[in-house]
Amino acid sequence: MSEQNGEQVPAVVLDYLPHGRAEDDRPQYQKPALAYALGVEEFRLFEVTLQEDVSLTITDRFDASPGNELVADRREIEYEDLSGAAQSELEHAIRDVVETDEQRFVDFYNDAQPITLRLHQLNLLPGIGKKLRNNILEERKRGPFESFEDLGSRVSGLHNPKEVLVERILEELREEDLKYRTFVRVEEQQQ
Repeated sequence: MSEQNGEQVPAVVLDYLPHGRAEDDRPQYQKPALAYALGVEEFRLFEVTLQEDVSLTITDRFDASPGNELVADRREIEYEDLSGAAQSELEHAIRDVVETDEQRFVDFYNDAQPITLRLHQLNLLPGIGKKLRNNILEERKRGPFESFEDLGSRVSGLHNPKEVLVERILEELREEDLKYRTFVRVEEQQQ
């Protein structure tokens, strides 16, 4: 894992449980505060046990590396393990990450490559078939896309390039058995 090298794991809070999980039978004063969080670089989902006296708010960004001043423990979880509130906040958080780091996601459209002879990374995006994919590829030959607005204006039929990405990232987080993942890094399950 990269954070063992001292690297930060930037994350955004999806839900904050100041008194831990409801199903935890310990007395309230013994239950640590928890946060459900989305890693902003690899879109990994985390349940983070917070250090004592740490309080976070939904949408806060923080370093989710274990052992820092905020985090007592962290484990990677699946979409189904998120609280209801975290699940409902997820789409907003993804949209915020995509908007905040727009160039990174515009560059996906600039740099996407074929996966197989018949399948291109662009075809993984909802609503993008052969014709729209070819329009994007033709237009990017004329020069890299500078922004989502530039993309939308240069490629007819691509009405909301940002929302298409948000939808795909959500799909990658929700669906366990997708063959191809472009944005979400899934931790290898240990046997």
